[in-house]
Amino acid sequence: MEKIAIDTAGTKSEILVGERWEKAGALLPDKGVIIISDDNVFRLYGDKFPPFPVFSIKPGESSKKLEVIELLAERLLGAGIDRSGFILAIGGGVVCDIAGFLASVYMRGVRCAYVSTTLLSQVDASTGGKNGVNLGNTKNIIGTFLQPEFVVCDPAMLMTLPDEEYLSGLAELIKTAVIGNEKLFGLIEDNHDGIISRDRELLEFLISMAIKYKASVVSEDERETGLRRVLNFGHTFGHAIEMYKATKHGFAVASGMELAVSYSFKRGYLEVSEKERIIALLKRFDLLRYHDIPDNQLYQYIVHDKKKSGSEIYFVFASGIGRAVAEKVPVSEIFDFYRQNRKDRKNRSL
Repeated sequence: MEKIAIDTAGTKSEILVGERWEKAGALLPDKGVIIISDDNVFRLYGDKFPPFPVFSIKPGESSKKLEVIELLAERLLGAGIDRSGFILAIGGGVVCDIAGFLASVYMRGVRCAYVSTTLLSQVDASTGGKNGVNLGNTKNIIGTFLQPEFVVCDPAMLMTLPDEEYLSGLAELIKTAVIGNEKLFGLIEDNHDGIISRDRELLEFLISMAIKYKASVVSEDERETGLRRVLNFGHTFGHAIEMYKATKHGFAVASGMELAVSYSFKRGYLEVSEKERIIALLKRFDLLRYHDIPDNQLYQYIVHDKKKSGSEIYFVFASGIGRAVAEKVPVSEIFDFYRQNRKDRKNRSL
Protein backbone atom coordinates (compact mmCIF):
# COMPACT_ATOMS: atom_id res chain seq x y z
CA MET A 1 0.00 0.00 0.00
CA GLU A 2 1.28 3.47 -0.90
CA LYS A 3 0.23 6.85 0.48
CA ILE A 4 0.30 9.80 -1.92
CA ALA A 5 -0.28 13.28 -0.52
CA ILE A 6 -1.87 16.26 -2.24
CA ASP A 7 -0.96 19.47 -0.45
CA THR A 8 -2.88 22.60 -1.39
CA ALA A 9 -3.52 25.88 0.39
CA GLY A 10 -4.75 24.94 3.85
CA THR A 11 -5.73 21.35 2.99
CA LYS A 12 -4.13 17.95 2.68
CA SER A 13 -5.59 14.93 0.93
CA GLU A 14 -4.18 11.41 1.15
CA ILE A 15 -4.60 8.86 -1.62
CA LEU A 16 -4.21 5.30 -0.34
CA VAL A 17 -3.33 3.07 -3.29
CA GLY A 18 -3.55 -0.64 -2.62
CA GLU A 19 -5.34 -0.28 0.72
CA ARG A 20 -8.23 -2.70 1.23
CA TRP A 21 -11.43 -0.73 0.82
CA GLU A 22 -13.01 -2.34 3.89
CA LYS A 23 -10.49 -0.51 6.07
CA ALA A 24 -12.01 2.86 5.16
CA GLY A 25 -14.42 2.53 8.07
CA ALA A 26 -11.54 2.83 10.55
CA LEU A 27 -10.71 6.27 9.11
CA LEU A 28 -14.19 7.71 9.71
CA PRO A 29 -15.68 9.61 12.65
CA ASP A 30 -17.76 7.59 15.12
CA LYS A 31 -20.97 9.39 14.20
CA GLY A 32 -22.54 11.86 11.77
CA VAL A 33 -21.47 9.88 8.68
CA ILE A 34 -23.60 9.40 5.57
CA ILE A 35 -22.53 7.08 2.76
CA ILE A 36 -23.40 7.95 -0.84
CA SER A 37 -23.21 5.16 -3.40
CA ASP A 38 -25.06 3.93 -6.47
CA ASP A 39 -27.38 0.96 -6.90
CA ASN A 40 -24.81 -1.21 -8.69
CA VAL A 41 -22.03 -0.68 -6.15
CA PHE A 42 -24.42 -1.14 -3.25
CA ARG A 43 -25.64 -4.43 -4.73
CA LEU A 44 -22.06 -5.73 -5.02
CA TYR A 45 -20.52 -4.42 -1.81
CA GLY A 46 -23.29 -3.01 0.38
CA ASP A 47 -23.17 -5.84 2.91
CA LYS A 48 -19.61 -4.78 3.79
CA PHE A 49 -20.21 -1.02 3.99
CA PRO A 50 -19.38 0.73 7.28
CA PRO A 51 -22.42 0.80 9.61
CA PHE A 52 -23.87 4.18 8.61
CA PRO A 53 -26.94 5.26 6.62
CA VAL A 54 -26.60 4.83 2.85
CA PHE A 55 -28.12 7.10 0.21
CA SER A 56 -28.01 5.24 -3.10
CA ILE A 57 -28.45 6.97 -6.47
CA LYS A 58 -29.12 5.73 -9.97
CA PRO A 59 -25.85 4.75 -11.70
CA GLY A 60 -24.54 6.76 -14.62
CA GLU A 61 -24.18 10.24 -16.04
CA SER A 62 -27.91 10.97 -15.81
CA SER A 63 -27.51 11.44 -12.04
CA LYS A 64 -25.00 14.28 -12.42
CA LYS A 65 -27.51 17.11 -12.09
CA LEU A 66 -28.57 19.69 -9.55
CA GLU A 67 -31.88 17.95 -8.87
CA VAL A 68 -29.97 15.00 -7.41
CA ILE A 69 -27.83 17.31 -5.27
CA GLU A 70 -30.99 18.99 -3.96
CA LEU A 71 -32.64 15.65 -3.16
CA LEU A 72 -29.56 14.40 -1.32
CA ALA A 73 -29.25 17.66 0.63
CA GLU A 74 -32.85 17.27 1.77
CA ARG A 75 -32.07 13.75 2.94
CA LEU A 76 -28.98 14.96 4.81
CA LEU A 77 -31.09 17.55 6.57
CA GLY A 78 -33.72 14.96 7.38
CA ALA A 79 -31.06 12.68 8.85
CA GLY A 80 -29.91 15.46 11.18
CA ILE A 81 -26.52 15.99 9.54
CA ASP A 82 -25.01 19.32 10.62
CA ARG A 83 -21.69 21.13 10.08
CA SER A 84 -19.87 18.31 11.89
CA GLY A 85 -21.16 15.77 9.38
CA PHE A 86 -19.03 13.58 7.11
CA ILE A 87 -19.87 12.25 3.64
CA LEU A 88 -18.22 9.05 2.40
CA ALA A 89 -18.61 8.26 -1.30
CA ILE A 90 -18.30 4.62 -2.32
CA GLY A 91 -18.45 4.47 -6.09
CA GLY A 92 -16.98 5.65 -9.36
CA GLY A 93 -16.50 9.07 -10.87
CA VAL A 94 -20.18 10.05 -10.89
CA VAL A 95 -20.68 9.12 -7.23
CA CYS A 96 -17.48 10.89 -6.16
CA ASP A 97 -18.40 14.00 -8.18
CA ILE A 98 -21.85 14.16 -6.61
CA ALA A 99 -20.63 13.46 -3.08
CA GLY A 100 -17.84 16.04 -3.36
CA PHE A 101 -20.16 18.67 -4.80
CA LEU A 102 -22.73 18.01 -2.08
CA ALA A 103 -20.09 18.14 0.68
CA SER A 104 -18.79 21.46 -0.65
CA VAL A 105 -22.17 23.22 -0.58
CA TYR A 106 -24.15 21.57 2.22
CA MET A 107 -24.10 24.00 5.16
CA ARG A 108 -21.27 25.75 3.29
CA GLY A 109 -19.04 22.73 3.57
CA VAL A 110 -18.70 19.42 5.42
CA ARG A 111 -15.89 16.86 5.38
CA CYS A 112 -15.77 14.09 2.82
CA ALA A 113 -13.76 11.11 1.57
CA TYR A 114 -13.99 8.55 -1.21
CA VAL A 115 -13.69 4.84 -1.78
CA SER A 116 -13.03 4.78 -5.50
CA THR A 117 -14.46 1.71 -7.22
CA THR A 118 -13.62 2.18 -10.93
CA LEU A 119 -10.37 2.50 -12.86
CA LEU A 120 -11.44 5.86 -14.30
CA SER A 121 -12.12 7.19 -10.84
CA GLN A 122 -8.95 5.77 -9.30
CA VAL A 123 -6.59 7.25 -11.88
CA ASP A 124 -8.41 10.54 -12.38
CA ALA A 125 -11.86 11.51 -11.15
CA SER A 126 -11.46 10.98 -7.39
CA THR A 127 -8.11 12.77 -7.18
CA GLY A 128 -7.71 16.54 -7.22
CA GLY A 129 -10.80 18.01 -5.57
CA LYS A 130 -12.79 19.05 -8.67
CA ASN A 131 -16.50 18.29 -8.44
CA GLY A 132 -18.98 18.99 -11.20
CA VAL A 133 -22.50 18.36 -12.42
CA ASN A 134 -23.96 18.77 -15.88
CA LEU A 135 -26.46 21.34 -17.06
CA GLY A 136 -28.52 19.87 -19.87
CA ASN A 137 -26.03 18.77 -22.53
CA THR A 138 -23.17 20.83 -21.12
CA LYS A 139 -20.64 18.72 -19.25
CA ASN A 140 -19.50 19.68 -15.71
CA ILE A 141 -20.42 23.34 -16.21
CA ILE A 142 -21.50 23.76 -12.57
CA GLY A 143 -18.73 22.82 -10.18
CA THR A 144 -16.80 23.36 -6.99
CA PHE A 145 -13.42 22.57 -5.47
CA LEU A 146 -13.14 20.51 -2.28
CA GLN A 147 -10.31 18.14 -1.45
CA PRO A 148 -11.43 14.83 0.09
CA GLU A 149 -9.65 13.98 3.33
CA PHE A 150 -8.69 10.60 1.91
CA VAL A 151 -9.27 8.43 -1.14
CA VAL A 152 -8.98 4.64 -1.03
CA CYS A 153 -8.02 3.04 -4.35
CA ASP A 154 -8.28 -0.74 -3.99
CA PRO A 155 -7.44 -2.52 -7.29
CA ALA A 156 -9.40 -5.57 -6.04
CA MET A 157 -12.60 -3.62 -6.67
CA LEU A 158 -11.73 -3.38 -10.37
CA MET A 159 -12.25 -7.14 -10.75
CA THR A 160 -16.03 -6.70 -10.64
CA LEU A 161 -16.16 -3.97 -13.30
CA PRO A 162 -17.83 -4.78 -16.65
CA ASP A 163 -15.26 -4.85 -19.47
CA GLU A 164 -16.58 -1.64 -21.04
CA GLU A 165 -16.32 0.22 -17.74
CA TYR A 166 -12.81 -1.06 -17.12
CA LEU A 167 -11.55 -0.12 -20.58
CA SER A 168 -13.18 3.29 -20.29
CA GLY A 169 -10.95 3.96 -17.31
CA LEU A 170 -7.89 2.76 -19.17
CA ALA A 171 -8.24 5.74 -21.52
CA GLU A 172 -7.60 8.14 -18.62
CA LEU A 173 -4.54 6.11 -17.60
CA ILE A 174 -3.17 6.47 -21.14
CA LYS A 175 -4.02 10.20 -21.09
CA THR A 176 -1.89 10.68 -17.98
CA ALA A 177 0.99 8.83 -19.62
CA VAL A 178 0.79 10.91 -22.81
CA ILE A 179 0.84 14.26 -21.02
CA GLY A 180 3.12 13.55 -18.09
CA ASN A 181 4.99 10.26 -17.89
CA GLU A 182 6.79 8.62 -20.79
CA LYS A 183 7.83 5.68 -18.59
CA LEU A 184 4.18 4.99 -17.76
CA PHE A 185 3.35 5.08 -21.47
CA GLY A 186 6.03 2.46 -22.17
CA LEU A 187 4.78 0.24 -19.36
CA ILE A 188 1.25 0.33 -20.77
CA GLU A 189 2.62 -0.55 -24.21
CA ASP A 190 4.63 -3.47 -22.79
CA ASN A 191 1.96 -4.92 -20.51
CA HIS A 192 -1.13 -5.29 -22.71
CA ASP A 193 -1.94 -8.82 -21.53
CA GLY A 194 -1.47 -8.04 -17.84
CA ILE A 195 -3.68 -4.97 -18.12
CA ILE A 196 -6.41 -6.85 -19.97
CA SER A 197 -6.30 -9.69 -17.43
CA ARG A 198 -6.42 -7.08 -14.61
CA ASP A 199 -3.26 -8.17 -12.85
CA ARG A 200 -3.72 -6.58 -9.44
CA GLU A 201 -0.04 -5.94 -8.65
CA LEU A 202 0.51 -4.37 -12.07
CA LEU A 203 -2.58 -2.19 -11.77
CA GLU A 204 -1.55 -0.97 -8.33
CA PHE A 205 1.82 0.12 -9.73
CA LEU A 206 0.33 1.85 -12.80
CA ILE A 207 -2.39 3.60 -10.78
CA SER A 208 0.23 4.86 -8.29
CA MET A 209 2.32 6.30 -11.14
CA ALA A 210 -0.70 8.09 -12.60
CA ILE A 211 -1.81 9.50 -9.26
CA LYS A 212 1.69 10.72 -8.39
CA TYR A 213 1.75 12.78 -11.57
CA LYS A 214 -1.71 14.22 -11.00
CA ALA A 215 -0.90 14.93 -7.34
CA SER A 216 2.15 16.93 -8.37
CA VAL A 217 0.06 18.98 -10.81
CA VAL A 218 -2.81 19.62 -8.40
CA SER A 219 -0.47 20.52 -5.53
CA GLU A 220 1.01 23.24 -7.75
CA ASP A 221 -2.24 24.45 -9.36
CA GLU A 222 -5.36 23.39 -7.48
CA ARG A 223 -7.72 25.85 -9.19
CA GLU A 224 -6.67 25.18 -12.79
CA THR A 225 -5.24 28.59 -13.52
CA GLY A 226 -2.11 27.26 -15.24
CA LEU A 227 -0.40 23.86 -15.23
CA ARG A 228 -3.52 21.88 -14.30
CA ARG A 229 -5.07 22.72 -17.67
CA VAL A 230 -2.97 19.97 -19.26
CA LEU A 231 -5.12 17.36 -17.47
CA ASN A 232 -7.87 18.25 -19.97
CA PHE A 233 -5.95 16.61 -22.83
CA GLY A 234 -8.47 15.00 -25.18
CA HIS A 235 -11.42 16.49 -23.34
CA THR A 236 -12.43 19.38 -25.62
CA PHE A 237 -13.44 17.04 -28.42
CA GLY A 238 -14.01 14.18 -25.96
CA HIS A 239 -16.76 15.94 -24.03
CA ALA A 240 -18.50 16.84 -27.29
CA ILE A 241 -18.38 13.20 -28.42
CA GLU A 242 -19.54 12.02 -24.99
CA MET A 243 -22.57 14.29 -24.90
CA TYR A 244 -23.57 13.88 -28.55
CA LYS A 245 -23.21 10.09 -28.74
CA ALA A 246 -23.89 9.22 -25.07
CA THR A 247 -20.50 7.49 -25.24
CA LYS A 248 -18.82 6.33 -22.05
CA HIS A 249 -16.44 9.02 -20.82
CA GLY A 250 -13.20 7.12 -21.36
CA PHE A 251 -13.99 6.05 -24.91
CA ALA A 252 -15.03 9.61 -25.77
CA VAL A 253 -11.80 10.96 -24.30
CA ALA A 254 -9.80 8.35 -26.24
CA SER A 255 -11.38 9.57 -29.47
CA GLY A 256 -10.74 13.13 -28.32
CA MET A 257 -7.10 12.21 -27.75
CA GLU A 258 -6.82 10.80 -31.26
CA LEU A 259 -8.06 14.15 -32.59
CA ALA A 260 -5.81 16.12 -30.23
CA VAL A 261 -2.79 14.07 -31.30
CA SER A 262 -3.53 14.74 -34.98
CA TYR A 263 -4.04 18.43 -34.18
CA SER A 264 -0.74 18.46 -32.26
CA PHE A 265 1.03 16.94 -35.27
CA LYS A 266 -0.53 19.51 -37.59
CA ARG A 267 0.68 22.30 -35.28
CA GLY A 268 4.21 20.88 -35.27
CA TYR A 269 4.23 19.73 -31.64
CA LEU A 270 4.61 16.00 -32.43
CA GLU A 271 6.79 13.92 -34.71
CA VAL A 272 4.89 11.56 -36.99
CA SER A 273 6.39 8.57 -35.13
CA GLU A 274 5.03 9.89 -31.81
CA LYS A 275 1.62 10.52 -33.33
CA GLU A 276 1.47 6.99 -34.74
CA ARG A 277 2.69 5.44 -31.49
CA ILE A 278 -0.02 7.12 -29.39
CA ILE A 279 -2.82 6.29 -31.82
CA ALA A 280 -1.56 2.70 -32.13
CA LEU A 281 -1.82 2.26 -28.35
CA LEU A 282 -5.40 3.57 -28.31
CA LYS A 283 -6.28 1.17 -31.13
CA ARG A 284 -4.54 -1.78 -29.47
CA PHE A 285 -6.90 -1.54 -26.51
CA ASP A 286 -9.88 -0.92 -28.85
CA LEU A 287 -10.66 2.44 -27.26
CA LEU A 288 -11.58 4.50 -30.34
CA ARG A 289 -15.22 5.02 -31.29
CA TYR A 290 -16.81 6.40 -34.43
CA HIS A 291 -18.01 10.01 -34.22
CA ASP A 292 -19.48 12.43 -36.72
CA ILE A 293 -20.83 15.47 -34.90
CA PRO A 294 -22.88 17.86 -37.09
CA ASP A 295 -21.51 21.39 -37.38
CA ASN A 296 -24.27 23.06 -35.38
CA GLN A 297 -24.00 20.55 -32.53
CA LEU A 298 -20.21 20.71 -32.37
CA TYR A 299 -20.25 24.49 -32.27
CA GLN A 300 -22.69 24.47 -29.35
CA TYR A 301 -20.58 22.01 -27.38
CA ILE A 302 -17.37 23.96 -27.92
CA VAL A 303 -18.75 27.43 -27.16
CA HIS A 304 -20.21 26.07 -23.91
CA ASP A 305 -16.94 24.40 -22.89
CA LYS A 306 -15.86 25.70 -19.49
CA LYS A 307 -12.31 26.19 -20.79
CA LYS A 308 -13.48 28.86 -23.24
CA SER A 309 -12.45 32.48 -22.67
CA GLY A 310 -14.04 34.97 -25.05
CA SER A 311 -13.50 33.78 -28.62
CA GLU A 312 -10.65 31.48 -27.58
CA ILE A 313 -10.34 28.22 -25.69
CA TYR A 314 -7.45 26.57 -23.85
CA PHE A 315 -6.63 23.53 -25.96
CA VAL A 316 -4.13 20.92 -24.76
CA PHE A 317 -1.52 19.74 -27.26
CA ALA A 318 0.81 16.79 -26.80
CA SER A 319 4.35 18.12 -27.26
CA GLY A 320 5.97 14.69 -27.12
CA ILE A 321 5.15 11.50 -25.26
CA GLY A 322 5.15 12.52 -21.61
CA ARG A 323 4.80 16.25 -22.29
CA ALA A 324 1.91 18.61 -23.00
CA VAL A 325 1.15 22.29 -23.32
CA ALA A 326 -2.11 24.25 -23.02
CA GLU A 327 -2.46 27.04 -25.54
CA LYS A 328 -5.21 29.55 -26.25
CA VAL A 329 -6.67 28.78 -29.67
CA PRO A 330 -9.53 30.51 -31.52
CA VAL A 331 -12.75 28.51 -31.25
CA SER A 332 -13.14 28.88 -35.00
CA GLU A 333 -9.81 27.11 -35.58
CA ILE A 334 -10.82 24.12 -33.44
CA PHE A 335 -14.16 23.98 -35.22
CA ASP A 336 -12.43 24.07 -38.63
CA PHE A 337 -9.97 21.35 -37.61
CA TYR A 338 -12.77 18.95 -36.68
CA ARG A 339 -14.64 19.65 -39.91
CA GLN A 340 -11.50 19.05 -41.99
CA ASN A 341 -10.68 15.88 -40.04
CA ARG A 342 -14.22 14.59 -40.61
CA LYS A 343 -13.91 15.35 -44.34
CA ASP A 344 -10.54 13.57 -44.55
CA ARG A 345 -11.90 10.47 -42.81
CA LYS A 346 -14.82 10.28 -45.21
CA ASN A 347 -12.50 10.66 -48.20
CA ARG A 348 -10.26 7.85 -46.91
CA SER A 349 -13.27 5.55 -46.59
CA LEU A 350 -14.33 6.06 -50.24
